[in-house]
Amino acid sequence: MTTECFAPAKINLTLHVTGQRADGYHLLDSLVVFADVGDAITFTPAPEMSLTVDGPFSTGVPCDGRNLLWKAAELAGVTGHLTLQKNLPHGAGIGGGSSDAGALLRALGCDNAGLALGADVPVCSYGRAARMQGIGDMVHPVANVPPLFAVLVNSGAYVPTPQVFQALAQKDNSGQEDMPQHGVDFTQWLHRQRNDLQAAAITIAPEIGSVLAALAACDGQNLVRMSGSGATCFALFDTAPKAQAAAHTLATANPDWWVKPCVLS
Repeated sequence: MTTECFAPAKINLTLHVTGQRADGYHLLDSLVVFADVGDAITFTPAPEMSLTVDGPFSTGVPCDGRNLLWKAAELAGVTGHLTLQKNLPHGAGIGGGSSDAGALLRALGCDNAGLALGADVPVCSYGRAARMQGIGDMVHPVANVPPLFAVLVNSGAYVPTPQVFQALAQKDNSGQEDMPQHGVDFTQWLHRQRNDLQAAAITIAPEIGSVLAALAACDGQNLVRMSGSGATCFALFDTAPKAQAAAHTLATANPDWWVKPCVLS
């Protein structure tokens, strides 16, 4: 029987770096949500593993055991043919291979959250709004995040995550504030939080600063921030039409950018 699953873009609404362990792993405190845009995956049981990748961002994606999707199938203890429709840019701070792996683990009912595959895989295996802490091993469900209308933008800049952490000036920052209660203005709460990797990523890829400036200039935006370690950035809006209008304006002015209006939840 073929299993189909959707691997949504992972968005770090906040990303606080709170320390670094002796083994080099960084400690994080992040509010993670997921978009209604993402990759599509199918899995059909078979005696041997195989993987076919297509889609607008298929170039350069390995089709063998190096791929996190392949590794997720091995972690789940299954073999078969995988197909991956790669709709999300890779190396973009929005989950990528981690979301692919997490979606497959979730679809196969695998209890192993996949931390061995990467820090983002456990929260991607959960696949819903959550507060992620520690080295990615602590995932706490969050119930009071309202649906958020957003525009995602990636200029094509590539920022290797290890380089971003190396460029981080301070690694023992404060964690995020406790989640707001129902009835509290969620966007105002978000404004008081941070992405501690944003400034460091801009030193490596100044184009991120240009994307943030373009998003900040959009009519009706309520918050502009980078996701993850970059280079994808997002802006939040009050309504879907405002987000769609901003996406149209940005895509028209910057035809080489990946621009997607979406809903985050």
